[in-house]
Amino acid sequence: MALQTLQDLLDAGVSGRIVLVRSDLNVPLDGSTITDPGRIVASAPTIAKLAEAGASVIVTAHLGRPRGEPDPNYSLAPVAQRLREELGRNVQLASDVVGTDALARAEGLTDGDVLLLENVRFDARETSKDASERESLAKALVELVGDDGAFVSDGFGVVHREQASVYDVAKLLPHYAGDLVRSEVEVLRKLTAEVERPYAVVLGGSKVSDKLGVIEALAPKVDTLVIGGGMAFTFLVAQGYSVGSSLLQEDQVDVCKDLLERFGDVIHLPVDVVVADSFSADAEAKTVASSEIPDGWMGLDIGPESVKRFAAVLSGARTIFWNGPSGVFEFAKFSAGTRGVAEAIAQATTQGAFSVVGGGDSAAAVRSLGLPDDGFSHISTGGGASLEYLEGKQLPGLTVLED
Repeated sequence: MALQTLQDLLDAGVSGRIVLVRSDLNVPLDGSTITDPGRIVASAPTIAKLAEAGASVIVTAHLGRPRGEPDPNYSLAPVAQRLREELGRNVQLASDVVGTDALARAEGLTDGDVLLLENVRFDARETSKDASERESLAKALVELVGDDGAFVSDGFGVVHREQASVYDVAKLLPHYAGDLVRSEVEVLRKLTAEVERPYAVVLGGSKVSDKLGVIEALAPKVDTLVIGGGMAFTFLVAQGYSVGSSLLQEDQVDVCKDLLERFGDVIHLPVDVVVADSFSADAEAKTVASSEIPDGWMGLDIGPESVKRFAAVLSGARTIFWNGPSGVFEFAKFSAGTRGVAEAIAQATTQGAFSVVGGGDSAAAVRSLGLPDDGFSHISTGGGASLEYLEGKQLPGLTVLED
């Protein structure tokens, strides 16, 4: 069954109705300062369309990983302020999730009003493994919107979670895919069912185990699989190299050996790395061959020769998926590898490649390094969800929308 979309809901009419929107507003914070507002910016258009069409909009979202109880460090107050700026209209913030303040504010909503509930993960039922507990929270959320309400799922970054505000609510209300979810699904179909070749995948990040599923799923299907970041060092050990004090998952070495034996013709690993004498922004650094990492030194970035080689294999690609930085880009001294790979993908995009930045740290890197968003065909808002989709897993938050 095809997804019912936001436009379907708007066509049916929302004036005078309350619409519950599950957004992904899980932005990085430095204290109370938002360091990357990308997810808020991406979420605002769906909320704006509903409000402008006369709906009263109640937004639910999470921030960080509170322990199922209120924690001021994870309050959505900074998010509410930035959302006001993006929407150009007032956004109320309830002091609770489904308590007395949320109920009172919901009852007072008029057409075009926007209410943001406090962090939904302040309620332990949101992430409970007990379906009855999640359902009880879902029912409380439904009470806020009333008999004529509707649900719009617009947080792609959480659709792989079987959680109350994502999955259980959709079973209780007429449900629709927001513009973000719809566009993400369309993009992911281009990476699976409608791929234009040559097809290149660039993976990075810290752990092989985090990406093992997507490597197994995609390696037989792609023409090029570039591996960088901390996960590359486990592959280098599998090749017989010493990696000093670099990040290493010893329990994954045999797995990497097997992957190299089966897919060595498509896997590309760094040939040089930037090593440091400590994990710090001002550490002493030098570039060495991947086979010559000194004892006591740790690799924190891929080297310039690796960037050159990776750029060469990416230059002819027609489809590119990138998930995970090539180094510790947060430290300027170790950001050149990630920047070089990103610029190579952007260059391929200018020559007609369809490129997808797979959310998470990759999207954060694009913005923190000052690279333009429009240098890529699509920047995803959901790294984990994207990976699970590409692995072929069922995403509960999407499956329930098709019911």
